[in-house]
Parts: sequence; C-alpha cells; structure tokens
Amino acid sequence: MKYGEKVISTFDVEQDLEIWPNEHRRRYLIKMTLPEFSCLCPRSGYPDYATIHIEYTPDEWVVELKAMKLYINSFRERHISHENSANEIYNVLEQKLKPKYLKLVADYNPRGNVHTVIEIESSKMSV
Repeated sequence: MKYGEKVISTFDVEQDLEIWPNEHRRRYLIKMTLPEFSCLCPRSGYPDYATIHIEYTPDEWVVELKAMKLYINSFRERHISHENSANEIYNVLEQKLKPKYLKLVADYNPRGNVHTVIEIESSKMSV
C-alpha cells in the first residue's frame, strides 16, 4: 500500500480532522471547492463522483486544509449514498467547528441519467 492510500484508509475523523483556533474576530467567509470527491454506491458498488462546495463563517475554529483533503478522500472506498455522505460531512464540520454559518453543496456527476445535488445550509446570522 502506498503512503497516500495508507493515510486515507486509516483516517479517523475524530482524531485526524485537525482544527485550528480562528485568530481573527472579524466576520469572514471561507469557501472550499473539493472537485474530486468519490465514494461507492451502497447498492451497486459503482463509483459516484461529486464536487463538494463548502462555505462557512468561522467562530472559534477553522479546519486545516490538508486534514480536510484527507477526510474527503477517505470516502473513496466507502459504500455510502449521496444524501448520507453530504449529511455526514456537514455534521462533522458543524460539530467540530461550530461555525457561525455553514453551507454544503454536493454536486454529483450524472449516472444513469440522474443528476443529484444535495444542499444543506444553516440559518444565516445577521452581520
């Protein structure tokens, strides 16, 4: 097993999703695009591909980007539905970061003539 495969296969979101203190008190928006998300269909085992868009306004914490990349890549060999993968990512970020605002859009590539987009968003807080 190559080093990247080993890191991804042993990734533990509770221990390995590193978060850092937010050093800025101003309100700002962080946007991430993760264009190479993949997982396996829980029914057929066929691969599913998506672009994950995340935006959040941090409160006390921000996510370390390499850790985020490894977390997203850890889905590669998992049998998980579109809805469950999007909700899991959202829940993990919501629980770990406790952001002021969080939005996730999972835009799945069409398969079998079906294009799925999952959107999850916290209520927007006033500026």
